[in-house]
Amino acid sequence: MSVPAAAFYFDLSSPLAYLAAERVLHVLPGPAEWQPMLARELPGGESHTAFRCAEESDVFRAELERRALELELQPMRWPDPFPFDSTLAMRVATYAKSIGRVVPFVQAAFRQAFAAGRSLQDPNYVLIAAAACEMHPTAVLRGAELRSVADQLRITTASAAEAGVNEVPAVWVAGTAAGEPAQVFLGERALEHAGWHMAGSAHPGGSAHSGDTGGSARSGSAAL
Repeated sequence: MSVPAAAFYFDLSSPLAYLAAERVLHVLPGPAEWQPMLARELPGGESHTAFRCAEESDVFRAELERRALELELQPMRWPDPFPFDSTLAMRVATYAKSIGRVVPFVQAAFRQAFAAGRSLQDPNYVLIAAAACEMHPTAVLRGAELRSVADQLRITTASAAEAGVNEVPAVWVAGTAAGEPAQVFLGERALEHAGWHMAGSAHPGGSAHSGDTGGSARSGSAAL
């Protein structure tokens, strides 16, 4: 079995990662491995948890709602509370990855959170997302409690941080030529940067390796 040329890092608490998850299968020119991780444990944590005032939060939400409409997604609805504790949901995502169902579960869970406005802090909504991809609730809850699942989530998060991931969404891309280092692309436009890099094409106005507004690139590697 060949190793994917890219990895998509996400946390189900992140609305930016939700927008990226709706596009990753269509934007990247090759397969990407979906990697669940806890954004709050990254260096600096998640930006959407550190608003300085209500106005800043409102601007953030309005911008993402506009972006969702541009992408022809369902209108965004915000869960209450937001941000929410995604620990259970991310353990279930890690369990889903172990049984080959991470992509459908994650897409269903993101839509519960940011299309239906249901907090994944509530186990019921996590189980609804799991049921949508034929994951039995008893098996899901048992899987989320496994020490091996918690350990894997912790390892993936630590590996991502070591690779230079300090926010989600992020995309790790293998080097496209002999001796070329892997790259990590960060932020809302991570998919575009990674797509250009994987295709070996130049970034408009620069090389495929350079950062741009809304995203950045760093060399590094992550466990796939």
